[in-house]
Amino acid sequence: SQPLAKQHHLQFHAGYPPQLSHSLTRVSVVCSPFSGQLAAGTCEIVTLDRDSSQPRRTIARQTARCACKRGQIAGTTRARPACVDARIIKTKQWCDMLPCLEGEGCDLLINRSGWTCTQPGGRIKTTTVS
Repeated sequence: SQPLAKQHHLQFHAGYPPQLSHSLTRVSVVCSPFSGQLAAGTCEIVTLDRDSSQPRRTIARQTARCACKRGQIAGTTRARPACVDARIIKTKQWCDMLPCLEGEGCDLLINRSGWTCTQPGGRIKTTTVS
């Protein structure tokens, strides 16, 4: 089957208790039919830039390339770029793509603009999709 040509941008805002660092990550995940040797249904990180110049704050920008199968679109699984069922994105049921790390709890934001991942120690990372 032919990969789909899709572009999907996720903007990550990770919120932590005030005494810990804050981070902001912008992730661009591109599903492209010109994905070279990528196997269908897989993704690779192309660029990753981090800026830690501000105290207690990290800004990261990540771009990934995906070759998604028909019916899939770029998303996030276990905090990594992945091809996920397109219905998850259309219905904004973000937690169905398992975006959080193993052991973290996932909850939808009230307006379905993203999700939160809660670690056992109480630290919460909030992810919004744009």
